[in-house]
Amino acid sequence: MNIQPNALYQEMQSLAIEATRNKPDSVMPAQTAATSSAQFGDLLSDAINTVSGLQKDAKSKVTALEMGDRSVSLSQVMIASQKSSVAFEATVQVRNKLVESYKEIMSMPV
Repeated sequence: MNIQPNALYQEMQSLAIEATRNKPDSVMPAQTAATSSAQFGDLLSDAINTVSGLQKDAKSKVTALEMGDRSVSLSQVMIASQKSSVAFEATVQVRNKLVESYKEIMSMPV
């Protein structure tokens, strides 16, 4: 496989130019703040639901393997288990950073 860095770089530049060209010029700051906080809450909720779904999927595959279901292989169980573990660890790290940021903001003098 031969990847040419110049061609890849040129494609990235053209995509960046196209993205900035399609940006709307007038954005209301008050609307953006309300929307972004709602989007952030939705983003966190979706992330937690995704982690929960991955954990449920891994648990169901483990149970199926333990019960002798031949349609589930050991590799599928291990992959599902690792996916849920990585997703959970990432979620914990995000939570830790949020708590750390909150503490830092609260300790700032007003």
